[in-house]
Amino acid sequence: MPGSGSGAVTRNTLRQQIADALRDEVLAGRLPPGTEFTVKQIAEQYEVSATPVREALVDLSAQGLLESVQHRGFRVRTYTIDDFRGMIEARTLILDGVFRCLVERGVAPGAAEMLVSVRRRGEEARRAAQSGSLEVLIGYDLRFWRELSGLVGNPYISEFLHRIRIQCWVFSVPHLQGSPELRTALWDGHNELVDAVTLADAEEVRRLVRAYNQHGLDWAAGL
Repeated sequence: MPGSGSGAVTRNTLRQQIADALRDEVLAGRLPPGTEFTVKQIAEQYEVSATPVREALVDLSAQGLLESVQHRGFRVRTYTIDDFRGMIEARTLILDGVFRCLVERGVAPGAAEMLVSVRRRGEEARRAAQSGSLEVLIGYDLRFWRELSGLVGNPYISEFLHRIRIQCWVFSVPHLQGSPELRTALWDGHNELVDAVTLADAEEVRRLVRAYNQHGLDWAAGL
């Protein structure tokens, strides 16, 4: 029935919008780790029914941002430094494969022009990092890595890396907010990486990725 299909599309769209809004709140630090809430509270906040809210919260739980609390609702997940190190290890393995593909076989057919967009994201991320604009950086950084990994043409790789990157930011944001040395804690080598990929310079790509991952580990060691 047409009415039924339309309702399903609307609900799924609302479900995604709620999930995106809550993810942004977590990444902005407005919902810090350990914050608990119920489906009813979120439904009232966004003035929607409980069903798409419950579905959105389940989606965010599957992505590792939330965890279910029996008889109490949901809670923003708290990650430890060991968790963060594990994320970087996983991120390293994925990035090694991504850049090996990009350097050895080139970008996916028809995707060369996407490098222009990736470079724009990288430039905005670099500016945000250098100015210490954390919330702005997170948005551009996530888009940068998603588009860059998308050049391989494998959506499973891109989605997996995106999920890990979100989890890395969930851990990092509470520690970065209010830091007097915020700018030095933020990596800003996005454009150099695009240059190396464009030139298919495998050694420079490896050097930049190693430096990027070591930057994260060194920062975490100082917490």
